[in-house]
Amino acid sequence: MFEDSLIESGGKLKTKRASMTFFSFILEAVIVIILILIPLMFTEALPKGQLMTFLVAPPPPPPPPPPPAAVKIVKVVETDIVNNQLRQPTKIPQKVQIIKEDEAPPPSAGVVGGVPGGVPGGQMGGVIGGIISSTPVAVPKMAAPTRVRVSQGVTAGMKVHDVTPQYPQMAKIARVQGPVVLAAVIGKDGAIQNLRVVSTASPLLNQAALEAVKQWRYRPYILNGEPVEVDTTITVNFTLSGG
Repeated sequence: MFEDSLIESGGKLKTKRASMTFFSFILEAVIVIILILIPLMFTEALPKGQLMTFLVAPPPPPPPPPPPAAVKIVKVVETDIVNNQLRQPTKIPQKVQIIKEDEAPPPSAGVVGGVPGGVPGGQMGGVIGGIISSTPVAVPKMAAPTRVRVSQGVTAGMKVHDVTPQYPQMAKIARVQGPVVLAAVIGKDGAIQNLRVVSTASPLLNQAALEAVKQWRYRPYILNGEPVEVDTTITVNFTLSGG
């Protein structure tokens, strides 16, 4: 009877222990699920600073250092020639090398007293490039200048028509005298052009000098067979009688 009661109570204890274990397992699972769901439901309670730290991407790694510069090794070549002269060696070389020089080129055929650029078989007193051929070569004709500068001493001998200037009455009363220097261009036909006063003893004399020189005529100045214009100066002297 006692054994039956023990067997019966043992069976009840095992059944109760199994149910308690199952119940505790269920309770722990519910607690774990609640702990997981609470942060997902109430996100404002989470530390924002830590979340931003987790969300920000880490900075990129620094670039690799540049490769070291290549060191250029300069090899110093010793030479025995200084200032185009062979210097005395400081030590006796172990091996003496024989320098073989190329034979000098044969002298070119030419004539004593010839000129550079001639050809073999040239002649004394020849010209650069060979002997002048018998065929005449046309020499280009250089264009003559259209205007030249000539002194007034030369142009004075070319004058073919002269007009004496009239002494201005105001200059006579003021007792003014002296030279009036004019610049002029003698045209290809010998007429006076571009007449102007360069210097004057008095403005009272200018107009009389201009009026007279305008009427002067010259022979055309010939250069290379063609008439050209001439730049020159003309001096007109005004002198009072008895002054």
